[in-house]
Amino acid sequence: MTKPFKTPSSFRSSFPSSFGTLTRRAALPLVAALALAGCGSLGTTSSSKPAGGADIHVMTSGGFTAAYNDLRPEFERSTGRSVKTAYGASMGNAEDSIPSRLARNEPADVVILARPALDALVAEGKVVPGSQVDLVRSAIGFAVRKGAPKPDISTVDALKRTLIAAPSIAYSASASGTYYETELLKKLGIEDQVKPKSKRILSERVGSVVARGDAALGLQQVSELLPIAGIDYIGPLPAEVQRVTVFSAGIASASKQPDAARQLIRYLNSPAAAPTIAKTGLEPLTAR
Repeated sequence: MTKPFKTPSSFRSSFPSSFGTLTRRAALPLVAALALAGCGSLGTTSSSKPAGGADIHVMTSGGFTAAYNDLRPEFERSTGRSVKTAYGASMGNAEDSIPSRLARNEPADVVILARPALDALVAEGKVVPGSQVDLVRSAIGFAVRKGAPKPDISTVDALKRTLIAAPSIAYSASASGTYYETELLKKLGIEDQVKPKSKRILSERVGSVVARGDAALGLQQVSELLPIAGIDYIGPLPAEVQRVTVFSAGIASASKQPDAARQLIRYLNSPAAAPTIAKTGLEPLTAR
């Protein structure tokens, strides 16, 4: 059984639109963690590469993107390896989704996405069996356009009233949106009333749709809402109907840099990376 997601009290209010990169002080334990993990070449510049080294290709879904974007530069600085990144949804057939990218044989060493989707890729032979490492637990939340009244979603009854009253609702085409359209509305008993005014968003952040006024209410992973400018984060789904998703990393079967891929995954799962991950609205599942 999945443990309840512990949402820090600070998540219940609006967050700044972006998160800064690591401070010099915060970077020190990360460098130490890389050394202990055998990453080597500490202190080299981001433009240099170890002998025989090559770019590491990463595909990551939105839930882990904010944390990954903050952590990647320090990995590059500390190892001298260059990391190339492609972004896409964990599931679905959108052109830029991770399954679609892998089906086109785009280069990939590390893939980071919702655990059920990662396990499906293992079954399809796209990811190395046994390489999966759970990185974070992620909750679903709501946002409105910046300055708009914040509706009450603190209880299940309040959430139902808010969804019924909302003129339009945007939801993602990935893990959180799949839960919303196939389970949540049924659980609440309001599917017939709410689904017709709900819009599934492909290849774009739900927060961006809400920010420009194309939807009054937006639902997505908390970590995907927090970095978006022009919106106010309302809060998470009530605990009784919350769906926590584990985002995990794995090594692509076609990887040309499997050792470097393991190196990067160890870094993302290190205790020193946990504070940066937590700032983005995720619960780190740090290696012990």
